[in-house]
Amino acid sequence: MDDDIRTGIDESLRESTRDPQLMQAALALHRNQLSIAEPLLKAHLKQNPFNVAAMRMLAELAGRIARYQDAEKLLRRALELAPSFTPARSNLAMLLYRTSRLTEALEELALVAEDSGEEASDLRAAVLGRLGEFDEALALYETILRQHPAQAGLWLSYGHVLKTVGRLEDGIAAYRRAIALAPQLGDAWWSLANLKTVRFGEDDVATMEAAMATPGLADEDRFHLEFALGKAFEDRGEPARAFACYVEANRHRRALIQYDAAAIHTASERGAAAFTPAYFAERQGFGCPAPDPIFIIGMPRAGSTLVEQILASHSAVEAINELPDIPMLWNALGDSGTNDPLAACLALDAQGAARIGEEYLARVAPQRKTSRPYFIDKLPNNWRYVGFIKTILPNAKIVDARRHPLSCGFSNFKQHYARGQNFSYDLADIGHYYADYVRLLAKLEAAVPGGMHRVIYENMVASTEAEIRQLLAALGLPFEDACLTFHQTERAVRTPSSEQVRSAIFRSGTENWQAFEEWLGPLKAALGEVLERYPHT
Repeated sequence: MDDDIRTGIDESLRESTRDPQLMQAALALHRNQLSIAEPLLKAHLKQNPFNVAAMRMLAELAGRIARYQDAEKLLRRALELAPSFTPARSNLAMLLYRTSRLTEALEELALVAEDSGEEASDLRAAVLGRLGEFDEALALYETILRQHPAQAGLWLSYGHVLKTVGRLEDGIAAYRRAIALAPQLGDAWWSLANLKTVRFGEDDVATMEAAMATPGLADEDRFHLEFALGKAFEDRGEPARAFACYVEANRHRRALIQYDAAAIHTASERGAAAFTPAYFAERQGFGCPAPDPIFIIGMPRAGSTLVEQILASHSAVEAINELPDIPMLWNALGDSGTNDPLAACLALDAQGAARIGEEYLARVAPQRKTSRPYFIDKLPNNWRYVGFIKTILPNAKIVDARRHPLSCGFSNFKQHYARGQNFSYDLADIGHYYADYVRLLAKLEAAVPGGMHRVIYENMVASTEAEIRQLLAALGLPFEDACLTFHQTERAVRTPSSEQVRSAIFRSGTENWQAFEEWLGPLKAALGEVLERYPHT
């Protein structure tokens, strides 16, 4: 590399924190004002094309709006120019982690400087956890915590892994340790609430309310605390106070995200019009013929984890995770030049469809830990990509987990998600999203008769054995008694329902919305006829 360029890069790293334009962009990023930050960063890079600090900031912005390919290009260019720029390498590792390229993330973390602190070790442990290497992840957290016992965030992360592997009491203790160190850490309070088994006492409520009054409390801590307080009041039989907390939590969360309900509706309508019986008839023999994947789709909080746990109790089925690979492969089609994934999908030939199907299987292979012939990909939002799935993996099995619209909708409204469910912070958005889901799947069922099996949550609760037998038969699996005692199956569960599926089926999940019905008007209005016709939709 030219010495002048190297000198300029070193100088940019030293001076970036004092550059007014970059400082303004950093402040806008901190406030999530992306429309302000983006032009500032692009203008700066036009004048200073080797400023790796600006590249890193622009990559962070791109990552926030799911422009992962742009983010990766920027980070790799920054590291090409400044290989020792550890923050950029850590960001790249995080990007690879979030896009499920886990072995690549570990490779980047191996290059991160040893003195980069516990943050890189925390990420390494998280990657190991996603890969299913839970013992190694726990051991790494325990090593870090011995060195940094006062780090509340590390106790929080440690608690997440303990919860995932079913060590509930240890997980609760880790969350409580995080709270003792940082009572205002909203994520720790919400993590306790999110177990669904913890009931907060008077002292807990008082501590949370005091934390809410902390001067300068971060927005993220505030809405986490509000969601947790909502759970506390709901458990105490105070629906009005609980709903008021949920409203505030969702209002604060919604202000920090970008969500376009109209765009989701338009995409669903386009998909319904494109993936017709004629489309699939013309593509007989397309795609990768592997029968391995079982996709469980639907709305979040509709019973998908329950279905997963039942199937994971079968000797032929392995449960992996909520895999982001299908949405990423879909978005990659849009990066191929058309900026329109649907148009690119419609243009695939037999070889192209097979190649993408094989790429999907290769991407998920590191997470398969057994020799079982089938595996579960339980990402509920994959309902948006069923036409794509059946194009690239025509023999994949699809299970639609469906729950009463008001029960499901309210359950989403009181749930905070780490990422990926931006529709869930407004009752009307939830209703429109549910309605789009129902309408699209109705079209796809007609296009691929017999290509999907539906599980109605209320039916599963009322007639568990009959529903399980129908589910297994639809997937071509012989009945096994272990599927009836699914709550005894020991495995890692990463979703908000992790503790619920470790217990027998309970009826309250079908009814807990009714105490809040008087406030669900916007949800009902958005659902429209979908609500009136349930479950015959």
